Amino acid sequence: MMFTPAFVLACVWLVVANVLAMLPSNDNHWRRAYVLIGMGVPIAIYLIFQNGFWLALIFVLAGMWILRWPVIYLARWLRKVFGL
Repeated sequence: MMFTPAFVLACVWLVVANVLAMLPSNDNHWRRAYVLIGMGVPIAIYLIFQNGFWLALIFVLAGMWILRWPVIYLARWLRKVFGL
């Protein structure tokens, strides 16, 4: 597999997300999470077009692992909305 621009962007995003998670924050990292989500979605779409669905899925799962609290709050909200 060649190192496509999408793959390189995804790797850089993962490194930056990990570094930002290690730095202290006054708002519990929520502002950074919003920016990372906003940048991660287009990178995931770009990965689908250049490298295929499975690599994009691995990237999304890694991003969900790093940004787990937004995912937890989304799951709680969906559970409340749909009454599950």
